[in-house]
Amino acid sequence: MTDHSVKHSTFTLERTYAAAPATVFAAWSDRDTKAKWFAAEDGRYSLDFRVGGTEAVHGGAGTDLVARSEYHDIVPDERIVYTTALFTGSVLSTVSLTTVQLAREGDGTRLVLTEQGTFLDDQEQPEWREQGTGDWLDALGRQVARR
Repeated sequence: MTDHSVKHSTFTLERTYAAAPATVFAAWSDRDTKAKWFAAEDGRYSLDFRVGGTEAVHGGAGTDLVARSEYHDIVPDERIVYTTALFTGSVLSTVSLTTVQLAREGDGTRLVLTEQGTFLDDQEQPEWREQGTGDWLDALGRQVARR
């Protein structure tokens, strides 16, 4: 019999970007722009950015890792809510609910991301997810600074 475990974790990350909320929102909602900061190594990346739409990000060469997301709430330039299931092959590793809030701060944007996760059977650790999410929020900052 296999040992099954569940860990629950919630984290909140904040970033301030020197770009308007509309610019930051567009970096999430436009497939080609988002691919640059979120899925640069993924030739199979897909994004259908609308309520009920889905997104799929695939792991690097030699891995069968895939993250599939579904968008549940979108308020342009203000809020994005989505769920993500992370699989290795057919094995479910993590299910999460993420809320991204955008607010004007001076000439820029304050982004607050909160993720609530369920981590199954020690296949992914909450600390890894928080680190990876922080890394791609930093990449988003570099992307919106380039425009």
